[in-house]
Amino acid sequence: MFSKFTSILQHAVEALAPSLPLQEDFVYHWKAITHYYIETSDDKAPVTDTNIPSHLEQMLVILVQEENEREFGETGPCMEYLLHHKILETLYTLGKADCPPGMKQQVLVFYTKLLGKIRQPLLPHINVHRPVQKLIRLCGEVLATPTENEEIQFLCIVCAKLKQDPYLVNFFLENKFKSLASQGGPNAISEDVLKGQDSLSTDTGQSCQPEEPSGASGTEHTDLEDEPSHQMGDLSTSLENLSVTALTEATVVRPNQDYNLVNSLLNLTRSPDGRIAVKACEGLMLLVSLPEPAAAKCLTQSTCLCELLTDRLASLYKALPQSVDPLDIETVEAVNWGLDSYSHKEDASAFPGKRALISFLSWFDYCDQLIKEAQKTAAVALAKAVHERFFIGVMEPQLMQTSEMGILTSTALLHRIVRQVTSDILLQEMVFFILGEQREPETLAEISRHPLRHRLIEHCDHISDEISIMTLRMFEHLLQKPNEHILYNLVLRNLEERNYTEYKPVYPEDKDVVENGLIAGAVDLEEDPLFTDISPDNTLSNQEWLSSSPPATPDHPKTDGKTEVHKIVNSFLCLVPDEAKSSYHVEGTGYDTYLRDAHRQFRDYCAICLRWEWPGSPKALERCNLEAAFFEGHFLKVLFDRMGRILDQPYDVNLQVTSVLSRLSLFPHPHIHEYLLDPYVNLASGCRSLFSVIVRVVGDLMVRIQRIQDFTPKLLLVRKRLLGLEPEGPVIDHITLLEGVIVLEEFCKELAAIAFVKYHAASTP
Repeated sequence: MFSKFTSILQHAVEALAPSLPLQEDFVYHWKAITHYYIETSDDKAPVTDTNIPSHLEQMLVILVQEENEREFGETGPCMEYLLHHKILETLYTLGKADCPPGMKQQVLVFYTKLLGKIRQPLLPHINVHRPVQKLIRLCGEVLATPTENEEIQFLCIVCAKLKQDPYLVNFFLENKFKSLASQGGPNAISEDVLKGQDSLSTDTGQSCQPEEPSGASGTEHTDLEDEPSHQMGDLSTSLENLSVTALTEATVVRPNQDYNLVNSLLNLTRSPDGRIAVKACEGLMLLVSLPEPAAAKCLTQSTCLCELLTDRLASLYKALPQSVDPLDIETVEAVNWGLDSYSHKEDASAFPGKRALISFLSWFDYCDQLIKEAQKTAAVALAKAVHERFFIGVMEPQLMQTSEMGILTSTALLHRIVRQVTSDILLQEMVFFILGEQREPETLAEISRHPLRHRLIEHCDHISDEISIMTLRMFEHLLQKPNEHILYNLVLRNLEERNYTEYKPVYPEDKDVVENGLIAGAVDLEEDPLFTDISPDNTLSNQEWLSSSPPATPDHPKTDGKTEVHKIVNSFLCLVPDEAKSSYHVEGTGYDTYLRDAHRQFRDYCAICLRWEWPGSPKALERCNLEAAFFEGHFLKVLFDRMGRILDQPYDVNLQVTSVLSRLSLFPHPHIHEYLLDPYVNLASGCRSLFSVIVRVVGDLMVRIQRIQDFTPKLLLVRKRLLGLEPEGPVIDHITLLEGVIVLEEFCKELAAIAFVKYHAASTP
């Protein structure tokens, strides 16, 4: 109480007294602080009961005022005094000793405000960045301390200063391997050398000299030239005596100690206070984005950042329940790492494991954003660590297990993070994890070279429909990611040589178009035994289509791998026989709706593929190795096999299979277009294409229709039920086949629309 009264009285005297020159005022406040330590006999009273906070605040006010009164960059006498007399060094020693109690907090606030309010660059000064380094080491040493908030504020202001001038980060990359011999043996090693903390100050033109050897206490003597000699001795003695109660710094050399700013932030990311942890994460994100290569190298090689990121990912993943409903994993709200606040009690849609799921997805989002913002070499190292320590070390065993429930949960989680990843570098590592790095054509004997890829593709045709659907959905979203290796690894590498085609040299007499409009040498559907009851006049009746269809070209040889688009569209739309069609009975299910969707989706896919420099036309057959055996690849093999069973599979499976195939057909690569969307391609012996697979399905359908009584009315009723136009009623016979026919009809319309849109995009200049 008496000290507070003294403080009030002092302020009153200052207000009444004539204003002193700034430097005298500044020195007065600093001496008032030092005299406290010389004269005090009670170092147990909290700092808030002394005048120290008031004097420190006044020193800051004077420094800011001095700077405002001078031209930018000009150092005034008060700042010169602070630098010359190593005031920050002394304050660091007092803060480290935390004497009087609470002094560490006051010192952190002083440093933070000094760096934040003074506009001129302070960090290049050795008498600033050296004590700043030392204070950084004190931060995050113990979690949940009363000074945590001040610690994170101080660390963040240092990060902000480095962001303004990234080159300054070199002052914080500290030399870990200083020669002990040059220090005169172990007994003469300074505190900084013991802990590998000497700063690299050569860039400021100042030599990297070792500090004065410290006493056993590890405290440092303070240069106070203006003090009388006996007072200097008294102050030095007082500071050394304080060290008995100081928090000792590390007494052994810890590994990864070169970049203490990162290490202190890493410690604070573990704070039980969520706000502190988020601020620490923000500081780390700022540091990894600094463009200095030396900082990036030190960050990934000399700190435990990679380990912390991946270990926390692993622990959060392992904390998830063994079985989580895949729908819950898919529909849990979008996760933002900085906003990971969740109350189970307030959540009406809570489910077991939701808290753990949000925590995992939030931390994955943080890793993703950190890698996205990081300097290139740091980003690569961080992503590789996630690949090796989390994807391979933790996720792969879960994805390779045999328990159906385990497979389903782990695949749903993989699907979720595939959707969530936005960093190109982390996406690349994820793609290599899922698919491997192989780019040479596949062979049937070697499809299991990358075991995880093989297992996931096999899961697309799993005995469990749930696992099949989830894995297909994962691949569907993977195909939408902006990474060329995905499509090349899954499909394109097997189509590179166009050895699915049978090459027939073009002779002049073959250039004539035959009467029915087909190109010479092409397969005529009307000659195919499966299409014997499609009449020659059975063409499109949809007037919207006819009005938008391009005119037939009188002469279009197949040397460029193209066929007239109207023939392609008609081929797909006429595949399903009239008696198996039901869409024309229901309004709003016409072909035009697919045209609109295909136009939008194709535009999006073109934007993704723009930088991949794909060819505009197929590779010339003369340059292709047509003698090599053709294998469509494991992925297309499984998709074609499932497509061939469309009449015998559940509706949801069929929707997912056709969805993946339509995604593939949207890609603007000429070989994909030819193989998936050109019914008139001359297939080599033993090869199949998407069109040929559908032709076989239709042939089977035409045989099976004959055995089903009232097929068309039943088909129409099933369609109306699927659209919600009819209430659910008694179970209809052959429901799986009827639903399969409806999916088949819609899929053919979708393929026709995609072919038409791609044709117009290619022909529009």
